[in-house]
Amino acid sequence: MSFWLEFLPIIIYILLIIMLIIGIILGVKVIFILNRLDKVVDDINDKVQTLNGFFHIMDYATDKISLVTDKLADGVVNLFSKLLFKNKKKKKEEKNNE
Repeated sequence: MSFWLEFLPIIIYILLIIMLIIGIILGVKVIFILNRLDKVVDDINDKVQTLNGFFHIMDYATDKISLVTDKLADGVVNLFSKLLFKNKKKKKEEKNNE
């Protein structure tokens, strides 16, 4: 029994020292990985910033094309509605005249 009381704390201290060393090694590796990841994110951010002008131009062009097609569609709808309403107005006038 006294053997276990002397031997068990030594084993626990050795295991704690091993866990502390493993934790320090993993912490250092995580720091190196985060530094590399930060460099990659900065590189990607620089590349995206160079494309922002292109995306702005494309957005402006699609907005203008959408505006033109909307106006064209409104014109066509108005033309058809005028033609249809003229026919209906003429029919109502003919009924009223009779």
